[in-house]
Amino acid sequence: MFSYYLSLALRSFRRSKALSALMVIAIALGVGACMTTLTVFRVLAGDPIPHKSARLFNVQLDAESMRDYTPGEEPGLQLTRFDAEALLREARGVHQVMMSGGDVALDPAGSGRPEQTPFNVRARWASSDFFAMFEPRFLQGQGWSAADDSAQARVAVISRELSERLFGSSMSVGKLLRIGDKDLTIVGVLDSWRPAPHFFDLTLGAYSEAAQVYAPFQTAMALRFGTSGNTNCWGNSSVNDPRELSAPCAWVQYWVQLDTAEQREAYRSHLNHYSEQQRSAGRFERPANARLLSVMDWLLVRKAVPSDIRLQLWLAFGFLLVCLTNTVGLLLAKCLRRSGEIGVRRALGASKRAIFAQFLVEAGSLGLVGGLLGLALTWAGLWAVRQDGSAHAELARLDPVMLATTLALALLASLIAGLLPAWRACQITPAIQLKAQ
Repeated sequence: MFSYYLSLALRSFRRSKALSALMVIAIALGVGACMTTLTVFRVLAGDPIPHKSARLFNVQLDAESMRDYTPGEEPGLQLTRFDAEALLREARGVHQVMMSGGDVALDPAGSGRPEQTPFNVRARWASSDFFAMFEPRFLQGQGWSAADDSAQARVAVISRELSERLFGSSMSVGKLLRIGDKDLTIVGVLDSWRPAPHFFDLTLGAYSEAAQVYAPFQTAMALRFGTSGNTNCWGNSSVNDPRELSAPCAWVQYWVQLDTAEQREAYRSHLNHYSEQQRSAGRFERPANARLLSVMDWLLVRKAVPSDIRLQLWLAFGFLLVCLTNTVGLLLAKCLRRSGEIGVRRALGASKRAIFAQFLVEAGSLGLVGGLLGLALTWAGLWAVRQDGSAHAELARLDPVMLATTLALALLASLIAGLLPAWRACQITPAIQLKAQ
């Protein structure tokens, strides 16, 4: 019966081409606008590490002076180097990592590419658990060990893009990477990786690109490599170098993995106990105010998602609703024009259920055509978004999941729009229509 209903729908489209085209365009416009905005929202507000985001926690300690103190206010988003190293030594979590961003100049001549000129890349100085915690995929080699951290080993992990730029398609592991006038041995190459939002370091921007060079934190400090991101210092004494161990400056990000509720409660208690210890020692002035936020809570508190994105999403769904309302009106008009045809079918024995199914198939066919056109409009809309030049614009791409969602939304929307016209068609009385013919 479905093929029969489909043939009836095609005949109906041919008889009223203009009306059918208007309905297809209305569905396409609504779906295109909605899916463009939804795709951008999914990129910006999605879970960057969904399989373990509830087990990864950002650590905050309130180590600042009493100046401008407000009880209960949120602590700074970073730790001092002293506190980060103290927590790292205690290793109370399943995994823990201290880290900071950096910008470095690479010398391709030291990597065997003398024809290239030096260039700058983004780097990340981190402790060894970085790779186990955030799980980027390795193409070659592996990360460094905790022993390498302690020994200030001159090793590095680089991105796939940097590996191809420096060494082409050849094996990179074991080769030298020259940062300024210092050589580091490459021990691993990461596959393409760009978590969005860039949750583990929001100081560089929520949608910034991932680093291309990774090296042990202690190695970077020993070699005096530069750092990037926010630095917050306090106190009356002048600070010659905020990166010194004793400097009252917060600039280090610290994350911990805790797999159970018991681990989380124990770690939170430990942070408060540590804060009180440091207060007794005279380092902390403020009362204990430690925070432990999971990935999604952290992004929410830090307002990583642009404030206007949610409003745009609601407006897009509102526009889709307007388009569906217009489609319902057009389908009703089309139904009334076919009252005679429906009456004849009913007189020949077609049941109300058959008439209802016929009109739903017709509406679904319109939805599929509108969905294909809406898919083209979504691609066009996302292309326009990528021309914006903002940090997140490049991420706005239609993946297979959103492609399937676009077609499913178009079909669902058209079927919903077709319910009232289909029900109205079922109520047509055959006798009245036959007398009117």
